[in-house]
Amino acid sequence: MSIFKTLAEVAGETGTEAYVIGGFVRDLLLGRKVTDLDVVTVGDGISFAESVSKKLDNQPVKVFKTFGTAMLKYDGWDLEFVGARKESYARDSRKPEVEPGTLKDDQLRRDFSINALAISLNKNNLGELSDPFDGVNDLKSGIIRTPTDPHTTFSDDPLRMMRAIRFATQLGFTIEAKSLTAIAEMSQRIEIVSAERISVELNKIIMAQKPSIGFKLLFKTGLLSEFFPELVSLQGVEEQDGIRHKDNFYHTLEVLDNVAAQSDDLWLRWSAILHDIAKPPTKRFQPGAGWTFHGHEDKGARMVPKIFKRLKLPLDHQMKYVQKMVALHLRPIALTKEEATDSAIRRLLFDAGDDIDDLMILCKSDITSKNEKKVRKYLSNYEKVKLRLVEVEENDKVRNWQPPISGDEIMRVFGIKPSKEVGIIKNSIKEAILDGEISNDTEEAHRFMLKEGEKLGLSPKD
Repeated sequence: MSIFKTLAEVAGETGTEAYVIGGFVRDLLLGRKVTDLDVVTVGDGISFAESVSKKLDNQPVKVFKTFGTAMLKYDGWDLEFVGARKESYARDSRKPEVEPGTLKDDQLRRDFSINALAISLNKNNLGELSDPFDGVNDLKSGIIRTPTDPHTTFSDDPLRMMRAIRFATQLGFTIEAKSLTAIAEMSQRIEIVSAERISVELNKIIMAQKPSIGFKLLFKTGLLSEFFPELVSLQGVEEQDGIRHKDNFYHTLEVLDNVAAQSDDLWLRWSAILHDIAKPPTKRFQPGAGWTFHGHEDKGARMVPKIFKRLKLPLDHQMKYVQKMVALHLRPIALTKEEATDSAIRRLLFDAGDDIDDLMILCKSDITSKNEKKVRKYLSNYEKVKLRLVEVEENDKVRNWQPPISGDEIMRVFGIKPSKEVGIIKNSIKEAILDGEISNDTEEAHRFMLKEGEKLGLSPKD
């Protein structure tokens, strides 16, 4: 039985006025794949959901009484039910004032004309499209437009400003001039929206096919300054003694697009956004040398936790991954500029571990020079470094390296307790392997351990 037939039957049996609304209708008309289905009822949406559940062999229903919504999953569909409502936000509030309403009231509270489209589930006009704000024409024209005055729409829920930019980025649409102007005029109003909600929209922009579109709109409207000032600080070009540096904001967006063309990993894309984040505080002009940004990779890695914490992004392995990418992003590029030693290759493999392939994507994406000859040279050297990485790893096995001699083994051989000597010997073995003095082999490492112990006045006890 079709889910739509079921919904229509329940609407008839319960005497409920019901509609499919919003994103499903929009994406259906755009020919996009969609599995989310929003149903709005004139009346109690939770009660309607429970009736649908009974019709679908008692599929479990999640009820959110605070919000007046209910959700259930069925046959690959994610269904959400809500009663039609009016809602508005007080000037300084993140929570709307809500009261029951009609379909028209519910469509009026929608963010954009393309999201106010509804399809009837009612017997008297089953399948009829309700389009009170000319959303179909906006879909055809590729326009993002608010159903009513944009200042009112954005004031009611300022997150809609982010959503406008997100939809424009995802769909390749243009934000209608009045709406775009309103966003610029009201950008400071985003301050009442929680960081969690902002980051959800921001991550959707980042995951778009060409995320730079969204970031340029965020920058142009002033929204980016409100929640991500560090990124805005990258914008601009300074000149001294006739020497200019590149605009690191637009360079960052180019790197982001380059990464997006090669990877759908959200956190690798975040690494692209943050790879040069510390260039403003590390920028110096040195006569005869020009502009420098010494240490921006290390300072940038130290800036990552503060940015993640403020934006309410995950503070566990995702943040540590981004820190690692930012800290290491210059290393492969440095190896392309000269004949890389085996030791340098080993150390890069050791430090990057299983993230080496992602790091190389970031490194290649960071080559954005307008000098075609320089780009060709870097790309050629980059491919050489990739081959060297494979060769060295096959020979030395240092990716995710585990020491061939453990601390326990060192203590057993020399009959000592945990001490700084154990750490010194372990580190000496690691450095010797990475420098190529000894191979990554247990027997050779054992002989080396005995020599290092002797230097420290230790002798084997067996």
